[in-house]
Amino acid sequence: MHELDHYIYPHRVLHWLVAGAVPLALASGFTIGTLGYERTFDLVGNTFTNLLYTSHKTLGVTILLLMTLRIITRVAFVVPDHDPPLNAFERIVSTSVHHLLYLALIVMPLLGWAATATGGYPIEFFKWHLPGLLGEHPALSSQLYIWHGRIGWAILVLTVLHVAGALFHWRIKCDTVTKRMSLFD
Repeated sequence: MHELDHYIYPHRVLHWLVAGAVPLALASGFTIGTLGYERTFDLVGNTFTNLLYTSHKTLGVTILLLMTLRIITRVAFVVPDHDPPLNAFERIVSTSVHHLLYLALIVMPLLGWAATATGGYPIEFFKWHLPGLLGEHPALSSQLYIWHGRIGWAILVLTVLHVAGALFHWRIKCDTVTKRMSLFD
């Protein structure tokens, strides 16, 4: 494969790191959002509940950092052309899904950070506590958590569309679209 037929290697690594982190963040977030702190605590106890919350926050900060690096590599380096070129419908859907995913994966952790800070909770990244940047405001926190959850559902839908598109190109069209992001080609 020619070097301009795929994304630069660091961008591909970042893609797959985000692809691994997002399902974990969504699973922990949907668990937290569905059960809430008290029911989670009652079901699994204090240690696992705290681990779940800390892990979710750590994943959010990690995704924010990874997506920032992805945007930098996407802007700084050549984006490979599709070979063969996508038709108009595929191009519109692909571009829309990618741009919306990028936007959602930046906005989602920022909303989580803001919701956590305004709720008066610590912003945890592994064992470190990051600055909240916003003062405590419970009513605002509640609204931010609602939007955080809604964007979580949007990310789930966009991820399904993204994976379905990749599978379509790989198994049905049998073109080289998926090789652009492969770690092994």
